[in-house]
Amino acid sequence: MNSSPFSRSSVVVAELGPTNTGKTHRAIERMLEHDTGMMGLPLRLLAREVYDRVTARVGEGRVALMTGEEKRLPPRPDYWICTVEAMPTDRPVDFLAIDEIQLAAHRERGHVFTDRLLHARGRRETWFLGADTMRPMVQALIPHASMKRATRLSQLRYSGRRSLKSLPPRSAVVAFSADRVYELAESLRRLRGGVAVVLGALSPRTRNAQVAMYQSGEVQYLVATDAIGMGLNLDLNHVAFAAFSKYDGSEQRDLFPDEMAQIAGRAGRHLNDGSFGTLNTLPELSPRVVSSIETHRFPAVRSLIWRNSSLDFSSPEALLDSLSRAPGHQGFIRVERADDFDALKELSQVPAIRDAVTDKAMVELLWQVCQIPDFRKGLFGQHVALLRETFLQLSEGDGKLEQSWLSKQVSPLDDVSGDIHTLMDRLAAIRIWTYISHRSSWLHDAEHWQERTRGIEDALGDALHERLVERFVQRAARRSARRFVRATTPQPVRPDSPFAKLGLLLGEMPDADGGAMTEEQFVQQVVDATHEAFQVDTLGNISYEDQPLARLVRGRDRRSPQLALAEPEVWTAGARQRLERRLLALARDLVTEAMGGFPAEALTGAGRSPAMRGLAYRLAEGLGVITQGEAREQWRLLTPEERERLRELGVREGQRFLYVEEALAPHALERRCMLMALFQQGRPPPGAPREPVLAIADLGAWNARTLGYEVLGPVALRIDILERLGEALRHPQGSRQVHALMQELRLEGGVRARVLRELGGPSGGAPAKRRRRRRRGKPPATAPDKSGTKGPPVHARGPAVVRNPEGP
Repeated sequence: MNSSPFSRSSVVVAELGPTNTGKTHRAIERMLEHDTGMMGLPLRLLAREVYDRVTARVGEGRVALMTGEEKRLPPRPDYWICTVEAMPTDRPVDFLAIDEIQLAAHRERGHVFTDRLLHARGRRETWFLGADTMRPMVQALIPHASMKRATRLSQLRYSGRRSLKSLPPRSAVVAFSADRVYELAESLRRLRGGVAVVLGALSPRTRNAQVAMYQSGEVQYLVATDAIGMGLNLDLNHVAFAAFSKYDGSEQRDLFPDEMAQIAGRAGRHLNDGSFGTLNTLPELSPRVVSSIETHRFPAVRSLIWRNSSLDFSSPEALLDSLSRAPGHQGFIRVERADDFDALKELSQVPAIRDAVTDKAMVELLWQVCQIPDFRKGLFGQHVALLRETFLQLSEGDGKLEQSWLSKQVSPLDDVSGDIHTLMDRLAAIRIWTYISHRSSWLHDAEHWQERTRGIEDALGDALHERLVERFVQRAARRSARRFVRATTPQPVRPDSPFAKLGLLLGEMPDADGGAMTEEQFVQQVVDATHEAFQVDTLGNISYEDQPLARLVRGRDRRSPQLALAEPEVWTAGARQRLERRLLALARDLVTEAMGGFPAEALTGAGRSPAMRGLAYRLAEGLGVITQGEAREQWRLLTPEERERLRELGVREGQRFLYVEEALAPHALERRCMLMALFQQGRPPPGAPREPVLAIADLGAWNARTLGYEVLGPVALRIDILERLGEALRHPQGSRQVHALMQELRLEGGVRARVLRELGGPSGGAPAKRRRRRRRGKPPATAPDKSGTKGPPVHARGPAVVRNPEGP
């Protein structure tokens, strides 16, 4: 491709206009008239849709699909369907098209579209498709471009405000957050019996299944985010806005009129007219905005987002400087922020990375790693940590990622249990690994990892579709209306009946009339129940009114246990989903208990300083307890006000740990051990967490810190006891307290000396103990037994007994 923005080596066509003008269709047809071609599309969902359309025409053997996470590469493809970011711009093709070119003004992605506008060309023909607002900029940058105005095939009219109940069939309701989408879909399901859901975070597999359900007429309503605004082909008659503002990645802001038009324009297909409006919870649109949308007239784009594409890879500093270079055109604005640039700044300060980046090739590798997208959109520090580990592995040894490390990252995501939010979280996470798997030179067996990550994404997509159907579609044959009659005398129940346990359970819980209770009534009782109404044992079994209901099972990490209902086949899909949601909420409460009630989410949200967010995230990851080494740098960066706020929330600076005080209470430690047992899929060591001291031999393969213990020489001391000792050692008059604690813990001889030495205190003991140390070869006069009956209790628990492995 010619890199000159003013090259006349190919015909350049700018086809600009509103939605439903057939621009994308004409570009596909034109591409297929050439021997080779490439299309850049704004969404991977749209790329997959176009790929399916093109392969239906010419077969899969001639078409490649290239997105960040999905690559389908036949041996010799003629046509390339790509997301704009994933376009292989060094591959020559006869025809090239970029769709939705107005995204060149997007504050985060815009620089990529601007670069394609300036540099991407087909050998014979190039098309730019998008909104008419781009006309002045395209004319200024490409004077020889042929400008075409696309006209809408049908009329679009404003129909005012409507209630959900009065929406006509074939309507879409558009919201701008997943929670609001689910809320509206639930309301429409109750009113209309079923609804399809479309969000940008869905996998193509899930999105296609949801759209197919809508397109086939199985459901007549759709609830979506603005993901439907980018060219997805839907048979919509009406679009209703549920909000006028959205979070754009950096702030909550009002929609621009042209953005509203992009979404509203999905109504009306081909020659069928469409309408748009709002829900009656919103005010009427202003006449000016209505007129703009109906007549497709909006202010022209006057500036584009730009970033230098001529990069200097001589050093990380040189690369950062070249990326920061100011544009040389008055119509360009340098991109304010980008994740890859921010990641490069962070990683270039890591000493290990600075040592590894010794030549141009390594700088280029670092930049490639920084461009791994963060589909999870979580804490930036978490993503940077992943990039750091990825680069360090690629820069050492054979330059490949370790198989065991990859498996450790990917395997927890291979789990289709959980609710919609859980599955979407896993989908976002697996997309990162799918992206990495397609960097073939980074992996030992790239094909294996591509197949595995793709398989996991497909399985999660299928499960997510099932959850969406279960939640938002009322099937004709629902069991939720089944009534379970409470018998006045016990009735015989076949033991093999799937309703046996549920029948007995409902039989003990009559409705207000003392008679029949429906499944929905019982589920409502569980949903409305308080936290205290449930019983959770140390193995994660959950009971309600002393009846087994579910059990917690391993999740993607120790803070995300999943749920398995005790009798899943008993419940209808809707009832099962509601129970799972309530019990998953209970599971989140249990995690909060393990963290001592620490409000991590409130401290990691918008408006908090990076240091506060980072420290709160680390504390959450550590279930309220982290080492001083982990906390030191972020604690140093906190303001005095932020430190005081953390202290008010119970955060304490210990000798070795920064911890939430309540996270070391007995009840919280029990929750910690339960969560770890679920995640490790094994029973914790005997005595944990009741015993204050464990022998190293009793730990087995367990990491002591995950259970709330710290290894000191031959023993593991519970962290709350360790911090009590540390505090006493720091106190000028604390020697008596230290001596009392040692007696309480029954630590004697060499064990006692070793523990005190590692804590930084004097290793000597009481005179009686020193006399016993001189009697070599003889056991202590009184050796405590395993029952833990001697000595005062610690935290109201019987002390663990540790025999001295070093001798008296």
